[in-house]
Amino acid sequence: MHEHDHDHKAHAPIQDTDEPTSYEKLAWALQSLLVEKGITTADEVRRQIEDMDSRTPASGAKAVARAWVDPAYKARLLADPKAAAAELGIDASSLNILVALENTDRVHNVVVCTLCSCYPRPLLGYPPDWYKSLNYRSRMVVEPRAVLKEFGLELDPSVEVRVYDSTADMRYLVIPQRPPGTEHMSEEELASLVTRDSMIGVSKARMPEIRQPAAAAAPR
Repeated sequence: MHEHDHDHKAHAPIQDTDEPTSYEKLAWALQSLLVEKGITTADEVRRQIEDMDSRTPASGAKAVARAWVDPAYKARLLADPKAAAAELGIDASSLNILVALENTDRVHNVVVCTLCSCYPRPLLGYPPDWYKSLNYRSRMVVEPRAVLKEFGLELDPSVEVRVYDSTADMRYLVIPQRPPGTEHMSEEELASLVTRDSMIGVSKARMPEIRQPAAAAAPR
């Protein structure tokens, strides 16, 4: 919060100093044309934007947590991720092909898009800036262990690292390993351990907080 001194003079009108990019201008022109031709309506466009904005990594975390507690569901998620997501009310039908990759003690999967920023948005929301950066896109395929180490993830040399290049036609969801010591946790609690980065493969799922035993009452 910032405190500002205000006088009684009228404020100058707020002006947007950011010049729209050529892509933004093109998008607005196309939207206006589609509305004018009756192909869509402004309200339908608004609803689609709201739907996109509502997508978060919580959807993917929900699917991963279910896979951790339900082996049959995990098998379905690996076999047909879009259908398995639909079981949980997650609509991934906009994706052409969705592939689920399971991390194990022997294999660690990580995803990159070397061309741009292809990403399973229905499950993970918007991609982070680093995912779209040239540094990540170019180096992950060449030196994945070094890049993962920069994210704080140092894998044992015996673990095979597999890098998958996401495309416009094929997107990937990494199923991170379930952290040890989580047998007592509910599915909802497990979902809170699943992060966006762990579903890209640059980190592992969060470790659960250690529950401290209740302190014994002091003797009287």
